[in-house]
Amino acid sequence: MNDDENASGKRPNAKYALSYDNDTPSADEGLTFHYNRGRRLSNAPVEVQNLYKEQKQSRFGIFGALVADKPRRFLLIVIVLLCLAVLALSRFGYFDTIHEFDGNKIDVSATKYEGTTIIILRKSIRNANAYTGAVDIAVSVPAEPADGDYPVFSHRIFFTMENEEVYRFAAPFDEIQLLMVLQNENSSLQMKFNPD
Repeated sequence: MNDDENASGKRPNAKYALSYDNDTPSADEGLTFHYNRGRRLSNAPVEVQNLYKEQKQSRFGIFGALVADKPRRFLLIVIVLLCLAVLALSRFGYFDTIHEFDGNKIDVSATKYEGTTIIILRKSIRNANAYTGAVDIAVSVPAEPADGDYPVFSHRIFFTMENEEVYRFAAPFDEIQLLMVLQNENSSLQMKFNPD
């Protein structure tokens, strides 16, 4: 190759077609690309193919997280059933400490103190026909008939027309559970309670 040929501007291999006319190969020429993801994954194991599957990205949602798999769905169902059971039991009064006594609502709580039990009775009027007057109270230890006699502590209080009243008195018992009976001329109420 001499300097005269290069000076004319011709290539030394000008007879060979080194590129395509439109710079893109046609599909029928059968060129092989060395990296084709689809062909590479078709020969891969199933576990690898599952890793490369397109999955829709889900947005974060509290309900979606609660029911994402079987154990979480089961846990959600158990929690909902327990909540419904507690709601039903409280609706039917199994957790209530409030009792109805001749038109008054009665709530009883107690605290142990040095061998005695201090009982706090809260009364509120439920309706316009609520009882007012003397109420006799008897407190004892709940016992089976074969256990023998237990002492009974009695006390008298007076309900008035005030909307809410609180009565406090001490009973000479230091037991886990006590039985209280409220009685007036018209009705009576029996309840068990556990001092704190």
